[in-house]
Amino acid sequence: MTRKLLILSLALAPLALSAQTIYKCTDAGGGVLISNSRVNKNCQAIVSEERNSLPAPRSAPRAAGNPTPAGFPRVQEDTQKARDGDRRLILEQELAGEQRKLDQARKELAEQEAIRTGNPAERTAPYRDRVAQHERNLQAIQKELGGLR
Repeated sequence: MTRKLLILSLALAPLALSAQTIYKCTDAGGGVLISNSRVNKNCQAIVSEERNSLPAPRSAPRAAGNPTPAGFPRVQEDTQKARDGDRRLILEQELAGEQRKLDQARKELAEQEAIRTGNPAERTAPYRDRVAQHERNLQAIQKELGGLR
């Protein structure tokens, strides 16, 4: 019965948002019904608001994105291009370093997989985790590089 009440409440939520009167009614067997009309004398209003007959005020049109405040210091275009170039260079260096680490981690994993003693799943798990971490790092750096101007 609680599940039915929840489903009815969710179904009637848009009605509540439109500010109609919503009633909670109890029948003779103790069942609960949520309705937008009074079903019997055992109904109690749980949401009752008047509808607003005035339209919502119009908001001022927004500028695309986040506008820069008037007193905010500006960076010269050539300075920004130099910074973007430096950022790209740093990211490319990180990408190359991460690729080397991934290659090394794969090599170590292959060496561990070649060993046939003990429990291979337990022994290789940290090596697999390291390979996966370097792969995620590479994807993140590539995504960052893809987002540069």
